[in-house]
Amino acid sequence: MTRFSANLGFLWNDRPLPEAIRAAHAAGFAAVECHWPYATPAEEVRATLEATGLPMLGLNTLRGKPGENGLAALPGREAEARAAIDQAIDYANATDTGAIHVMAGFAQGEEARHCFEANLAYAAERTERMILIEPLNRHDAPGYFLQTTDQAREIIGTVDAPNLKLMFDCYHVGRTEGDVMTRLSDLLSVIGHIQFAAVPDRGVPDHGELNYAEIFAHIATLGWDTPLGAEFKPAAPEDITGWIASVT
Repeated sequence: MTRFSANLGFLWNDRPLPEAIRAAHAAGFAAVECHWPYATPAEEVRATLEATGLPMLGLNTLRGKPGENGLAALPGREAEARAAIDQAIDYANATDTGAIHVMAGFAQGEEARHCFEANLAYAAERTERMILIEPLNRHDAPGYFLQTTDQAREIIGTVDAPNLKLMFDCYHVGRTEGDVMTRLSDLLSVIGHIQFAAVPDRGVPDHGELNYAEIFAHIATLGWDTPLGAEFKPAAPEDITGWIASVT
């Protein structure tokens, strides 16, 4: 049976983080992950994780100033980017969170790439936890530095750190590149986490351009055994519980 992780950046995001963790547990999710948990004391999150028995799979580095979407590929902002990386690592250590998604930000060009690679090398050296990078589609995040899985694979190869991996979001890949199952097979060796949502509306994954029954079955044939990240936008809380009940 495929197991799922509730992304609390979108699911139950109207509740305090500990309450959202408990809701995910009650709904039958096998794990949780989040975006930016820093307003909640880490000890509260860890206590709730321990009480529910759910692991926290991942969290993001801060986005930066209003309107920004990460700092790590922004030349001249290295001090801020590394402070955000340090903050994320400290929070992950305090909550035993498995992975840290280092957000690149809006940038382009070779200088931005070198900046991103240097900051990723810094992150990978600072922790043994997994460091993730995620391409974002050009429709939702125009101008984001990391846009394709091929670009991400090249950067991972250049940095050459064993704990630097790709966050493969079927939604983003579906919107930008298509052929999701082939891309999953091709990139398996560099994938650290898999997420999903309906394409193109990022809704509950029971409709749209991607057949998730086929995709989940394909992922299982690849030997993947980590919970898959449900990072979709429900119209109502009952959409979450209805969907998870239908697939577990």
